[in-house]
Amino acid sequence: MKKIGTLGILLMSAILASAQMKQGKIVYERTSKLNIQVSDPAFANMMPPERKEKFELHFTDNKTLWRPVEEGQEPEMNFDNGGAQIRLVMPGSNDIMFADISSKRKVEQRELFTKTFVIEDSIRSFNWKIGQETKTILGYPCRKATSQRTQQATRVNMDNGVMKREQVIDTVNVVAWFTDAIPVFAGPDIYQGQLPGTILELDVNHGRSTYVALSVSQDADVKNIKEPKGKKISPQEFAAEREKMMQEMEKNNGGGNFNIRVGG
Repeated sequence: MKKIGTLGILLMSAILASAQMKQGKIVYERTSKLNIQVSDPAFANMMPPERKEKFELHFTDNKTLWRPVEEGQEPEMNFDNGGAQIRLVMPGSNDIMFADISSKRKVEQRELFTKTFVIEDSIRSFNWKIGQETKTILGYPCRKATSQRTQQATRVNMDNGVMKREQVIDTVNVVAWFTDAIPVFAGPDIYQGQLPGTILELDVNHGRSTYVALSVSQDADVKNIKEPKGKKISPQEFAAEREKMMQEMEKNNGGGNFNIRVGG
């Protein structure tokens, strides 16, 4: 008899569990560590060590919708120190993502400065290793999976009113806990269509950002699980628009006598 690997067994388990929950809503809390270095001690004392935000994932018929909770959360934090100011914008705070997991396709609505973009792309699978470690989250039995990838990141430095950007290669280590008792290959944020089940807890780079499921229910907002409206552009077109806006911001930035670095 041909041997069936761990991934194959989990895929079969997810299919067998499909009668348990075909639609639902999961509320997550995202905690982001604010690794911000500021040369002005007054500013440094004003910076909180982390930021917490809530999001919800709605799913039905192998389609998902990721969005911020409706209670509203400000995507930015502003700090003032006698005239010099820092405006810290949290990426992804107001983003919306629709994913069709069956066709490996996603459409994102992303805010960048004062503009809104709708980006169409494919769902790219990360390289996962599924281990034997287990734990229970919200009553659901979960398995541990790990992944590592590299991506290009931007570090921003600002000194004496001059902004400088540096492109670096960032290594991303991810630990996910997923359950096949919720038979949708879904998860928080970009982690749709990754594992044979639903991710209920996720850690990126040893706590740099974490997602924890707070509740699971069958109260899916089914009528709104659809693509964001607007003219669709490609990821390459969005990257070009972002670069143009960043260059404009560099040209127009001013003031301040501090150094700031955001990121790992």
